[in-house]
Amino acid sequence: MRDLDKALADIVAIRSQLAAGTAFRGYGPATIAATGAVALLTAILQHHWLADPTHNPILFFAGWSVAAVLSAAMIWIEMRARSRRHHSGLADAMIHQAVEQFLPAGVAGVLLAAVLWKFAPETLWMLPGLWQILVSLGIFASVRSLPRSVAIAGAWYFVAGFSVVMIASHSHTLSPWTMGLPFAAGQVLMAAIIYFASGDSDAED
Repeated sequence: MRDLDKALADIVAIRSQLAAGTAFRGYGPATIAATGAVALLTAILQHHWLADPTHNPILFFAGWSVAAVLSAAMIWIEMRARSRRHHSGLADAMIHQAVEQFLPAGVAGVLLAAVLWKFAPETLWMLPGLWQILVSLGIFASVRSLPRSVAIAGAWYFVAGFSVVMIASHSHTLSPWTMGLPFAAGQVLMAAIIYFASGDSDAED
């Protein structure tokens, strides 16, 4: 029994090592671009229906939370299907690796929102920019299993996040456009990079 457990552990370790050295092909360009459309649509709806986001932060962030959950669900569904198709027996290990790489940034984003909301609600105007910076860190963490050129998208979110913080610092207000435009552009950029790099050598490194 002990030998069987060791053999199974060795198999798991080998699969993990193979997954770490394989380019992840679970992200579909069309779905990534569609999440950019979700961000833009959310910004448009809030622009028309939420007159003063700064004084209605619950509605503002609730809208973006729904958009984030919807986008994550879209990516997750296609990621599972594409991983089964492209990675076969390594699919579960590849998905686990992809989630593991982005999870710290995602958890940090949720906890940061909760802490600011509870202890410093007057600083919530910084949250859109800080979220974009965390997304950039998540993308940079994923570079080793994606086409190296996705670092361009990470750089976009990094610069956009600090730019949003600087712009919002003048008025300390929330705006749907400081969320919608950077995320729409960033997701479309990410989709384009994955699409064009899918057949290039850097997608297989």
